[in-house]
Amino acid sequence: MTTVLKAMLGALAWLGSLGGASAEVPKEINIGVASIGLGGRPFVGSSVSAVAHVKGWLEEEFKADGIQVNWHFFKTAGPGVNEAYTNGKLDFAWQGDLPQLIGRSSGLKTKFILGLSRRQYFYLVARQDSTAKGIDDIKGRSVAIQKGTCPHLSVARLLAAHGLKEKDLKVYNLDALAAVSALSSGDLELAFGSFNLFSARDQGLIKIIYSGAEDGGKYGCSTGFTVTEGFADRHPDLTRRVVKTVVKAAHWAAQPENRTELYQIWAKSGVDVRHFQEEWDSQDLKRKFSPLIDDYQVNRYRVALDDAKQFGLVRGGVDFERWIDRSYLDAALAELKLEGFWSPEASSGKP
Repeated sequence: MTTVLKAMLGALAWLGSLGGASAEVPKEINIGVASIGLGGRPFVGSSVSAVAHVKGWLEEEFKADGIQVNWHFFKTAGPGVNEAYTNGKLDFAWQGDLPQLIGRSSGLKTKFILGLSRRQYFYLVARQDSTAKGIDDIKGRSVAIQKGTCPHLSVARLLAAHGLKEKDLKVYNLDALAAVSALSSGDLELAFGSFNLFSARDQGLIKIIYSGAEDGGKYGCSTGFTVTEGFADRHPDLTRRVVKTVVKAAHWAAQPENRTELYQIWAKSGVDVRHFQEEWDSQDLKRKFSPLIDDYQVNRYRVALDDAKQFGLVRGGVDFERWIDRSYLDAALAELKLEGFWSPEASSGKP
């Protein structure tokens, strides 16, 4: 067989493989969200993913391909997403740093492809009759923490900064709604949670004794977007288009003129608009929802892994060079002409 003939046959085989790949376009794309609205509403607040979801931009992106986009919201937050990933139910997911690191270190074959938020706020609330006034006087008291979630690591950091450990408290593994119920019934004194506790505060059921705003989100976690290695390997172009659409949502959310509509989108979760105003009006949404996988974001994940090991929340390691893949983000930024829109942050958090 001549060299020329071999080359022709090789080219035909390559073209055939492309045809086979195109014939394997998936019928659906499944996206996991490590949160859920009040009362099980399939909407979330304080997230760029909510913009893409409510506006239907991913559905629109893949309509011509005949691909259905399915959104899955998890009351069990990050641990629930990891379980769904393990069972092959998801292609992409939005989670916080701790569950992502737990999943990857435990063998989940995912790629970290997009940053979604940084410096998340969280709160400590107390029953109205509690004498606790802050972190320094909660030792030995009963407190709710939703374990395995992004805020779980944030709480561990905050406690450590005040010379405390989880074992110094009577910890109950409860989500926000269950915690409020336990506080109201008198079975619990304290609970860590997020802005969805504001409603119970307004009803006079609880009082806030610590807010992440006090330290600018210093102890708060980061969140990001992952994809399974299998999906990314089989469908690199579809992965790029998903990332492009989420980046477009982040750009939209960063525009000051869209802030009112953004709060209305988040309010579909069942949380009142005024509570989003309370938490977010003073914050720079462009900086907070930067999709960049810059030195700051990578360092925060490295620190998160170190902290999680120190607190006994993660046992395995993570090869960040293999886990992080910026190629889809770089392609999306170039296609949307947004290369210079977000300012990268150094490891220290400075521009």
